[in-house]
Amino acid sequence: MPSKRPQIVVGEIYHIVIKAVEGLKLFRDEKDYFRMIHDLFEFNDERAVSSNFRMSQKSKLAGNLMNKKRNMLVEILAFCLMSNHVHLLVRQFKDGGISKFMRKIGAGYSAYHNRKYRRAGHVFQGRYKIVHIANDNQLKAVFVYIHTNPVAILFPGWKKNGIKTKNLERVIVFLEKEYRWSSYPDYLGNKNFPSISVREWLINEMGGVKEFKRFVNDWLQTKKELAEMGNIIIE
Repeated sequence: MPSKRPQIVVGEIYHIVIKAVEGLKLFRDEKDYFRMIHDLFEFNDERAVSSNFRMSQKSKLAGNLMNKKRNMLVEILAFCLMSNHVHLLVRQFKDGGISKFMRKIGAGYSAYHNRKYRRAGHVFQGRYKIVHIANDNQLKAVFVYIHTNPVAILFPGWKKNGIKTKNLERVIVFLEKEYRWSSYPDYLGNKNFPSISVREWLINEMGGVKEFKRFVNDWLQTKKELAEMGNIIIE
């Protein structure tokens, strides 16, 4: 992990992680996950937007909202929601866009979480962590890393120990069809939350759906150490 925060530049791509304070689960039920999905869409707007959210909105979130006009702060390229942290891959659209977007996420979700669970205090652990993605190889590596994070739900020590061949098919099915709180199903064409992150240019950059799917599955089999990805990975 880099020792200092990178300069945030319009048009550049960044890997961001926001973590819950120690011992806190960000998402305890389905509504919590849907709330963050809502925030990723609604708060990606330069204008002030409502933070109100109702479960009746989840059908809209699962649809395509791209026709809704927004003055977007960032382009979300990939995301993954885990129980105590969130991974984002974003490209800044406007000066200060990432900072404003992350402030809105932090304030909006924290208010929701504290109100729902009748608690006070911080929800997120200090400032979000961020690294700059400098080239295409790093972009592909982080895309894979973000979308394979949920494997830890099935096999907590997999990043160190790898995945046994007999479990590989189970892991692939889990990522592609069962774990819905990431952008990976949408990139495979399984409509989940297509309004949030799917970008055709990124699919083309990675060689098409078949190629990046192969890249993900190959990486799962290689037992590659995180160190091989350099300073672009944030745990």
